[in-house]
Amino acid sequence: MHLFQTRIIPRTLRFLQPAGTSRGVYRERRVWYVAVRYEEGGRTALGVGECAPLHDLSADYVSDADYANLLRNACAQLEQNEGHLDTEALRPYPSILFGLETALLSARASLEGDMFRLYDTPFMRGEEGIRINGLVWMGTQQEMLARMEEKLAAGFTCVKLKIGAIDFEAEMELIRMLRKRFSPEYVELRVDANGAFRPDEALPKLERLARYGIHSIEQPIRQGQWADMRRICEQSPLPVALDEELIGLHTLEQKREMLREVKPAYVVLKPSLHGGLAGCGEWVREARARDIDYWVTSALESNVGLNAIAAWTSTLPEAHRRAQGLGTGMLFERNVEAAGLRIEGERLWRGTAEDASFREEAQRFREAWSDETPTWSLQTSGSTGRPKRIVVEKARMRLSAETTCRTLGLRKGEDTALLCLPLAYVAGQMQCVRAMLWDMRLVAVKPSSHPLRDLRRAPDFAAMTPMQVYETLHGTRRERRLLRGIRELIIGGGAISPELEKELRNLPGRVWSTYGMTETLSHVALRRLNGDGASAYYTPLEGVEVALTEDGCLKLSAPVTGGEWLRTNDLAELRVDGRFRILGRRDNTVVSGGVKLQIESLEERLSDFPLPFALTSAPDERLGEMLVMVYAGGQGAGDETRAMTAGQAEAFCRQRLSRFEVPRRFVCVGTLPMTETGKTDRAEIRRLVRQ
Repeated sequence: MHLFQTRIIPRTLRFLQPAGTSRGVYRERRVWYVAVRYEEGGRTALGVGECAPLHDLSADYVSDADYANLLRNACAQLEQNEGHLDTEALRPYPSILFGLETALLSARASLEGDMFRLYDTPFMRGEEGIRINGLVWMGTQQEMLARMEEKLAAGFTCVKLKIGAIDFEAEMELIRMLRKRFSPEYVELRVDANGAFRPDEALPKLERLARYGIHSIEQPIRQGQWADMRRICEQSPLPVALDEELIGLHTLEQKREMLREVKPAYVVLKPSLHGGLAGCGEWVREARARDIDYWVTSALESNVGLNAIAAWTSTLPEAHRRAQGLGTGMLFERNVEAAGLRIEGERLWRGTAEDASFREEAQRFREAWSDETPTWSLQTSGSTGRPKRIVVEKARMRLSAETTCRTLGLRKGEDTALLCLPLAYVAGQMQCVRAMLWDMRLVAVKPSSHPLRDLRRAPDFAAMTPMQVYETLHGTRRERRLLRGIRELIIGGGAISPELEKELRNLPGRVWSTYGMTETLSHVALRRLNGDGASAYYTPLEGVEVALTEDGCLKLSAPVTGGEWLRTNDLAELRVDGRFRILGRRDNTVVSGGVKLQIESLEERLSDFPLPFALTSAPDERLGEMLVMVYAGGQGAGDETRAMTAGQAEAFCRQRLSRFEVPRRFVCVGTLPMTETGKTDRAEIRRLVRQ
């Protein structure tokens, strides 16, 4: 690590709506972002952390000017130490420590491609959400009731009420009304007094609250009154959780002394207030050693700080036991959207809703496929005829998956498998079946042309289309590095251009082209594209037999077809050892970017095109094949035929076809080539286009 630099970026955040506590109403707050930058191994690391003290709570805040000076000194020390953070020296400054800790974590994560993915956990990967409580800010009784209704309607089953700002009797009436409608079995209610009660009135108030099945109360009296707090903890009918009590206890001995003396039921951890990540880690260890439970809460940070707190929370083995207080990072105008946080129901998620939806789709498939029904319905893509649904035996799908896993030498119970193909078709479904059958961790990534873009580690095994591989090879350096890290890569769903095949030769992992279709339950033959075993010929998998029909098309028989022969439309060259090479197709199917397009079907939907036309294909380095429209209308077309530009032709197609079906090129010719019998001369049209 060298050329270490820091930059401080002060910001004033404005709340979307006033946030009321017993200490007053927040309408805006001041934060300081810290950006760090350094060079490592020829790469630039860039990270960001958030220093967000609360002016009426934080132990390290006196004024904006004093805080800014403290932060400048801490950053200067960090630069002088070339990125080595002196955690011990920063114990008295928890929000500064937290900001610098997370900035360094963020910089390290940026070298893996995502500065906000601080740890490699299911939450950070977007595979799991963290259960959170709904927060009802203080206000009038009517305002709080309305906010409570909003949280319950959103799906929260744990709600935290801020109390102590309005008349206690009004708050009790609110709680009574809520409990009349929602029992403790239905909604867990927590209350947070923020130290609003006097020591002499706390126990009577807690006894009244306990009648309504309250889960716990946070900080009933002001911090620093240990004798009174211990008495309340011992006698309270409600479990007591400490929050502000932890502020200012910087050393390990201070933490131990407080826990030993007060003995709360819970501690509520806020890294910006309670010692950063390092200090909160100490609180967790010391609390659990005394059978004191905990949960983690944000302290009104923006999404930068919230992301870091949620990331750390996701590393804690017991974090799933209770709802966490991590819903406050989205309270501000002009928040940091790049962190990718969102709330759905009562869970905080990282990643887009589309990514989460695809992972849920994969989970639903696995659950549905794993039931006791012996058969499964598949949608064919049109390789051997018009697309249709077929019913297959799950046992044959298992056989196909087992054959692939054995042939590739995948490690049962150890490897990870990437799912980046649509689950509507057999390729994506079979990747799920392989992962289930071979006990591999499935990494589900929403299908796109850049499936590795948001990954941190390369999967051991991946199935991709030629277009996905092409875009990855021409994507970022990190995408290329991840592609090189895949041990077994199978490519199917379209033709692999000679240019792409050449680029794949130097990948260190084994790369295969697959041959198969829905009716064969994924591939039945493999062709090595790189290394010593590279070949132009496909080798059938175990138990697969191949032959040629009278017209030169490939036919095959396999265990997954029940021993029946299946005729294809692929013209092939067959060797005596059973290996074969595909020469082309007899039908008019174009496979473009993994999508099979039936020319006759598309031409029928474009039948009202005002000029003579035909669809054909041309090789494409990225897509394998591209769909091309050839139409008459250029010079020599005749006076009766009006001219049309390529843009006009494309606009016409877009009105009638889906975006994947629209031709990629438009070629205008004088007259459309015809055969002697008056039919469209497709061979000549294809030759013209390829010239």
